[in-house]
Amino acid sequence: MAASVGPPTFAYTIVYVKDVAKSVSFYANAFGYKLRRIDNSRRWGELESGATTIAFTPREQRETDELTGKVRTPERNTVEVCFDYADVDAAYKRALDNGAEAVSPPEDKEWGQRVGYVRDIDGIVVRMGTHLPS
Repeated sequence: MAASVGPPTFAYTIVYVKDVAKSVSFYANAFGYKLRRIDNSRRWGELESGATTIAFTPREQRETDELTGKVRTPERNTVEVCFDYADVDAAYKRALDNGAEAVSPPEDKEWGQRVGYVRDIDGIVVRMGTHLPS
């Protein structure tokens, strides 16, 4: 009889960046996160974000090919990072004041959220939103 396997715990969102220390500092200041750690190599950094960790590593971080075992440098895709805030307007201003680039200011959306967008220092889109009362 096969063992029952429950759903996994979502552990990390990893953001591939140019400079780990600089990006960790930017996210801490612009979005209000607390630094968990930066390793001695400066190639891995983490921020406290509740149950899930936000981690940073260099874009050119090498990885091992599962089939051949050879080390390779993969091509990386960027992601859109999404954060929920009680006060999106204040969060948007804080991000801009700390070096984020404006994409679109917060506005109420037809799907029931107030949402604003910025770009981080690596060009990654960061969505800041909150659910509106029904």
